[in-house]
Amino acid sequence: MLSSCGKKIYMFTSFKEPANEGLRFLYSNDGLHWTRIDTTFLKPAVDDKVMRDPSIVQGPDGTFHLVFTSAWKGTKTFGYASSKDLIHWSEQRTLPVMAHEATTVNVWAPELFYDDENQQFIIIWASTIPHRFARGIEDEDNNHRMYYTTTKDFKTFTDTKLFLDPGFSVIDCVIVKRGKDDYVLVLKDNTRPERNIKIAFSKNPLGPYSEPSKPFSPNFTEGPAVAKVGNEYVIYYDQYRDKIYGAMKTKDFILFTDVTKEVSVPADHKHGTIFRVKKGTLNVLLRLSKQKQ
Repeated sequence: MLSSCGKKIYMFTSFKEPANEGLRFLYSNDGLHWTRIDTTFLKPAVDDKVMRDPSIVQGPDGTFHLVFTSAWKGTKTFGYASSKDLIHWSEQRTLPVMAHEATTVNVWAPELFYDDENQQFIIIWASTIPHRFARGIEDEDNNHRMYYTTTKDFKTFTDTKLFLDPGFSVIDCVIVKRGKDDYVLVLKDNTRPERNIKIAFSKNPLGPYSEPSKPFSPNFTEGPAVAKVGNEYVIYYDQYRDKIYGAMKTKDFILFTDVTKEVSVPADHKHGTIFRVKKGTLNVLLRLSKQKQ
């Protein structure tokens, strides 16, 4: 039986617009009802000195790795930092993942995934390279595709490669492992009039992925995050026109139940990712937050 300090708590990375204050967290005991920790834990210090779309994964050695959008446009990088306790962070640095593509418009929403079978971290993100892909009614500087790199130590990285071209502008992807040779990709179709969330499947975290499903979310949704709650998955997303966080529950990523009215997410929470920590780690964060108030 786990001690109270060993119990796992859900954490949800977060930021507030205009994204210049830094890294925030929500926490939850049940994966459904979320409470804000009312402080920031890392102030942005690279590129445009913003910290958007923070994604955190804990490696097998216990180190937390953070990647984040560090500029709206005009850079070929995203931000990176690491921590042992979510409080004391390494010096921030930028990873020049699109430096080889001179016309890159942006590097958005990097997302971390730890591939335990190959013992490597996969980082995926959305970038636009004008005139590279067919487009719909989007402008050339808004026609995104997903790219990736892998690393074992965040010191050396594989060459950037195309991760996903579903035939439309795509952003905000999340890899979910259900089992061996069984992966789900939650993605945002960023085309007009879609602007909604879809699903694809693969036997490998790096793909190739199946043709995306029909949307399971309303239009004008983005920033999906996935929590495994019992034997079900809860997919959160920002319904930005309605100014709320919506949620769908599923067992198989085929049939979905709208549970928006059953969850609670603090106002102003923006695009983040969900991970688990021991309750003792959360208690330290809460104590620090009280000291700062």
